[in-house]
Amino acid sequence: MNAVKSPVIGWLLRPAPGAAWGALGIVLAALPVHAALKAPGGGMDNGIVVRAADGWLHGGSPYADPHFLYFPSAVLAAVPQALLPAGVLRLAVPVLVTAGLVGAWACALRVHGVVWRSRFAVLGLLALAAGFAPFAHLVHLGNWTVTAALALPCALLCAVRGRWLAAGAVVGAALALKPLLAPVALLFVFARQWRGLAALVLVPAAASAAAALAMPDPAGFFTRTLPFLLRGDDGFVRLYEASPGAVLARLGVPAGAATALAAAGAAAGVWCAWRRWGRGDAGPQRVCETAVLLMLSAFLVSRPSYDHYLLVAVPLLLAGALERGAAARDPWLWAALLPQVPGITWPWLDTGVRRAFLDCATLCGLVVTVGLRGARRAPANLEASGTAGPTTVPGSRDDRVLTRTGRRG
Repeated sequence: MNAVKSPVIGWLLRPAPGAAWGALGIVLAALPVHAALKAPGGGMDNGIVVRAADGWLHGGSPYADPHFLYFPSAVLAAVPQALLPAGVLRLAVPVLVTAGLVGAWACALRVHGVVWRSRFAVLGLLALAAGFAPFAHLVHLGNWTVTAALALPCALLCAVRGRWLAAGAVVGAALALKPLLAPVALLFVFARQWRGLAALVLVPAAASAAAALAMPDPAGFFTRTLPFLLRGDDGFVRLYEASPGAVLARLGVPAGAATALAAAGAAAGVWCAWRRWGRGDAGPQRVCETAVLLMLSAFLVSRPSYDHYLLVAVPLLLAGALERGAAARDPWLWAALLPQVPGITWPWLDTGVRRAFLDCATLCGLVVTVGLRGARRAPANLEASGTAGPTTVPGSRDDRVLTRTGRRG
């Protein structure tokens, strides 16, 4: 880890005391128990997938419910839940979602070389669980976004270690459950990792094709789900969408203009991601910030786009806070996260149906903050002499040669 050696960072990297572990354990236990008491059946969003699987078991089409937005492979993955008693799901799902988010934070830490038992690891997870509203929202809803939140840092951990094929397989497996990480395919294009990209595409394609053969409506995802996503005219969903296109339309901006503005922002975000990758500096920040920018840019235009999607990006940013030049050291990033602090009452936005305005502010703030940092030009890998060294892709042939010859730190 390229950390600035200071007393504060040294303190954060020491093992966490028992009191910190105890506080974290209490919070992580309270969240799923509270969700189990308030959300019977394992959460509203998980219930959609379970009902789709149950409908398929009884001979129906899982796509009869327009809110089922997943590939056919997700139906088969949900079948075990459909066979379990509701009382078991009520507690098991929140516990599994919480465990998935803990695993996501652990993988994000390892991407940046931070030890799991450090004070930074424990206090960072405590801050996410208690001070970042989407964390509790995701546990309460039981949404399968948790699979993407866990898969992305796992995949990036493989990528920074040069295992791009494994990274593609991990992202592909997550896509088979929920097609949220599709924008990460551009990271493989930037890195010219074609085998990893092939795994990313083929794993969900094969799983979905095999599952579709068992469906009464094999093309339901294309004939029902995609039109629903493109229209984005569901009255219930629109109240909770955080994309600028949905929020601006609620503020009176014509739908076409709102969509165009959101698309322009997404295109700018992708361009910034490309610039960030082209900087060519060593270390995990290049891979992480590029992937995060791609995902945040996609959330600007995806329909729907919810607050808990932020859990795919935010832990990866925060886990790198100890590194020199990290995005998490930018005060504007923390200002963008301020609307997600629980307990703050915002004037005129204190109702559930107006929550999306706060979420949109956070999403746009993160895109602007990380995007502007990514768009800056900087010299490619600086050698010890201060001259620009060769730009390499982790895991590429040139990278392995540099590693063997000792020219890479």
